[in-house]
Amino acid sequence: MPLGTQLFRFVATGGLSAVVDFGSWTLLTLLGVNVSLAKAVGFVLGTTTAYLINRRWTFKATHSARRLVAVFVLYLVTFFLNTGLTLLVFWAVQRYGPPELPQLGAQVIAFVIGQGAATTVNFLVQRLLIFRIR
Repeated sequence: MPLGTQLFRFVATGGLSAVVDFGSWTLLTLLGVNVSLAKAVGFVLGTTTAYLINRRWTFKATHSARRLVAVFVLYLVTFFLNTGLTLLVFWAVQRYGPPELPQLGAQVIAFVIGQGAATTVNFLVQRLLIFRIR
């Protein structure tokens, strides 16, 4: 499949998965769940959504135990990248940002930065390595 088509599908899937991730994180924090735990749960729900859609639609790959292990390792790495960077930016914005910025504003800024970094790594590794595994 051409790079442009894969990239479009990956971004579309990522958009839906980001809604699942951010929506879960926001909802859980509104329900009083610790910000870090809520972010971790949101990431797991979002990346599970992304894997299931990307495997079938973006990369048109069949199920493979090797691929599943490779994706698990990738998502473990991107979990720490995404969650760590998101929380670091969130805390920095809350501490050093404008005092009138609401928590939701800090969450949006942090989410966009963390998600952007993790998405870039995720696409490159999946396209160049994981979905080339035979």
